[in-house]
Amino acid sequence: MSDSATLTVDGKNYDLPIVTGSENERALDIGKLRSQSGLITLDPGYGNTGSCQSDITFIDGDKGILRYRGIPLEAFADHPNFVEVAWLLIFGHLPNRTEYEFFSRELTENANIDEDMKHHFAGFPRSAPPMAILSAMISTLSCFHPQLFDLETDDQLEKAAARLISKIRTLAAYTYRRSRGLPYIYPDPKLPYVSNFLHMMFSEVYSPYVPEPEVRAALNLVLILHADHEQNCSTSTVRMVGSSRANLFASCAAGVSALWGPLHGGANVKVIEMLESIHKGKMSAQEYINAAKDKSSDVRLMGFGHRIYKNFDPRATMLRDVSEKLFAKLGTSDPLLEIAQNLADIALKDEYFLERKLYPNVDFYSGIILRAIGIPANMFTVLFAIGRLPGWIAHWHEQNSDPNMRIARPRQVYTGNGLSHYVPMEDRM
Repeated sequence: MSDSATLTVDGKNYDLPIVTGSENERALDIGKLRSQSGLITLDPGYGNTGSCQSDITFIDGDKGILRYRGIPLEAFADHPNFVEVAWLLIFGHLPNRTEYEFFSRELTENANIDEDMKHHFAGFPRSAPPMAILSAMISTLSCFHPQLFDLETDDQLEKAAARLISKIRTLAAYTYRRSRGLPYIYPDPKLPYVSNFLHMMFSEVYSPYVPEPEVRAALNLVLILHADHEQNCSTSTVRMVGSSRANLFASCAAGVSALWGPLHGGANVKVIEMLESIHKGKMSAQEYINAAKDKSSDVRLMGFGHRIYKNFDPRATMLRDVSEKLFAKLGTSDPLLEIAQNLADIALKDEYFLERKLYPNVDFYSGIILRAIGIPANMFTVLFAIGRLPGWIAHWHEQNSDPNMRIARPRQVYTGNGLSHYVPMEDRM
């Protein structure tokens, strides 16, 4: 197998090294192409461009494979533990008992936010989008922990990671309660990560919320399945901002803003909006499927298919299984959940979708699971951000640990005017 390729342009040959990854992925290294030839590559959306080499996550979209640090995602299904996965992604290995207990203790001790930060919540209108508040409050959080701007040791990284991962759920819960005019609920140091988040979301004064085990397991799994997904839009944003040596807080706040977009983190909200339109229109699942297949119709089936997965989304398969257990336990009679199940059942048997490999993706199931738990649609993307934060931290750390890191600076092909002359105001037409 060759370790280089030859590019011929205008009769001149240029040798491009071939880089092979640990799973035999191959890439042309074009790092010196411009300096040698004056040429750049053009790849709108970076769909065919590798921006880095990474040890964190492996995806094979054709085979439906997703692994964290080499461990298949399915290994976390039976006993989902988000804290364990967060450590794995950031530090490169599953935690031993000492490491796990230390990290859990750090998360517990850092759950509270400074009392002065509560005044910042009051400055937002109650109707403010939760993602706007979350991004702003993560940036604000950096002002209260300036000692963590420069992370030069593993100990410093552990402290910064624990603060961010712990406090993001507090910021999220306070954002939710502020929007409803409810009093803030302090974190309970006796509760584990997910239970504590649900406590801060749904408890009332003198009436603590105690989630069912199936709810805890479902939310743990939702967070785990969103924890990292290679070089997606928000992770690439964190890396790009971090490449300027911006601190971890600023880089992750930028990731929240990227995730906010409806083509990225907002996709599961679109699923719920679709289900609501079907319900309000009194359509059957089959009628909606038929409309989605009609080329003359503007109806779209949301939550099916994926840019990376050309077969099935392994995350969706896992969430489908946990959703069935959750719905059975809760005994929910939500009509939207029934519509969603009918849509999935029909699409998974319909040749139109099977031929095009349009299977339910993670957004299809995550939305209906979060809805069943009681989390409103405008908070779905916030939950996505909580889940994705360990991946952002891992990528920021990996990049900043690379001695060969360079500031990200894509090129462009200019298509504007040629040399033009300035025209004084009085001579302009």
